[in-house]
Amino acid sequence: MPDIRYARNGGTSIAYHIVGDGPTDLVYVPDYVSNLVYAWGSPLWRGFYERLARSFRLILFDKRGTGLSDSGREFATLETRMEDLHAVLDAAGSERAVVFGSHEGGAMATLYAATYPERTIALALFQPSARAGHWEGPEEAAAELRELRDRWGTQEWCDELLRTSAPTLAESAEHREWFANWLRVGASPSVAYALNRAFFETDLSDVLPAVRVPTLVIYRADFVEPDALEVAELIPSAQAVRLAGEDYLGIYLSPEIVDELEAFVAGERTPIVPNTVLTTVLFTDIVRSTERASAIGDRAWADLVARHHALVRGHLDRFRGRELDTASDGFFATFDGPVRAIRCARAVTRTVGDLGLQVRAGLHTGECELVGDKVAGLAVNIGARVAAQAGPGEVLVSQTVKDLVAGSGLMFEDRGAVELKGVPGEWRLYVVADAAA
Repeated sequence: MPDIRYARNGGTSIAYHIVGDGPTDLVYVPDYVSNLVYAWGSPLWRGFYERLARSFRLILFDKRGTGLSDSGREFATLETRMEDLHAVLDAAGSERAVVFGSHEGGAMATLYAATYPERTIALALFQPSARAGHWEGPEEAAAELRELRDRWGTQEWCDELLRTSAPTLAESAEHREWFANWLRVGASPSVAYALNRAFFETDLSDVLPAVRVPTLVIYRADFVEPDALEVAELIPSAQAVRLAGEDYLGIYLSPEIVDELEAFVAGERTPIVPNTVLTTVLFTDIVRSTERASAIGDRAWADLVARHHALVRGHLDRFRGRELDTASDGFFATFDGPVRAIRCARAVTRTVGDLGLQVRAGLHTGECELVGDKVAGLAVNIGARVAAQAGPGEVLVSQTVKDLVAGSGLMFEDRGAVELKGVPGEWRLYVVADAAA
């Protein structure tokens, strides 16, 4: 087994190791849980890893909260785990890699490829879905998640899961025992609950069209075909490949996957400089600024605005936002992820009260065009229009933002569907609830 190393993302350690020395880096994002040590004890996983390592410089890691990695804060959010992947690739000395995500891991892989196209050679997805929620209502969802948490790791429940998801393996008592232990050493019941809940609450429908790197969608089994083909249809120019077999889980049951990856990567070339990127845009604006300026005079107002700007810039630095424009009393900034953008907006709206001001804020996540050091496009216009709908002290977000922050603990109040000036269709907006502060 390769030596275990640790990448650091803030105060959290993420376990990883490198297998092989191929000319092209490939990082594998596992489905739900994993354990770098335990996997090598399985002939199936070992054979799959060694086959990948003959073709690629293979980078394996345990996601935050699973296997040998720390849990840290907000381990279930896509944004946080995407940053962990970034840290692993940096620690491994990988400037660009093929990002290969399996099932639940495909969401994180997709978000990374859309956000960092300049670091992504190609994206490969096994058994992906745009939206995982399959329940009829919240009661059914809560019941299924409770059962998962209460029965996680028990042999009976693991056997049931294996029979429905990988019947080929369920025929063997040895495989059933190994699979149960795989789940047990992969995650605790509370971590498994949080990861599954976040997965089922996430909707990538608005993110998939922002993926601009070569993408290969791999699937097997008839019942997953509609989900996989929907993903391939939403990602521009994605290719879809159907493999033999009806098992839902068990990526290692398809050794031909590596052949498909080899052929796909060999035939694709990624632009060195991407012209679009997935970004969260934040717009802020001082409420009733004209009235306030008239009341206190130009000199006092200029001093107050300067203090406001210093406060906002301090929060942008804290949450790793990038200031793009400042128009009189408002800010336009971008973030790599929506959770940090929301927390930044909340910090601004709370602390400007110390200056006797009120600020409204709006956020949207979407594909933006890169124009020099700036970003432009419809997503920017949507963000500005969302901000215009916000009331004093409110942080208002689009449905896309809400769908990407599952597992963060942030809470929202439904503002309903509205028409945004100059933007086609209706847009459902949400106010970040006070409890989220």
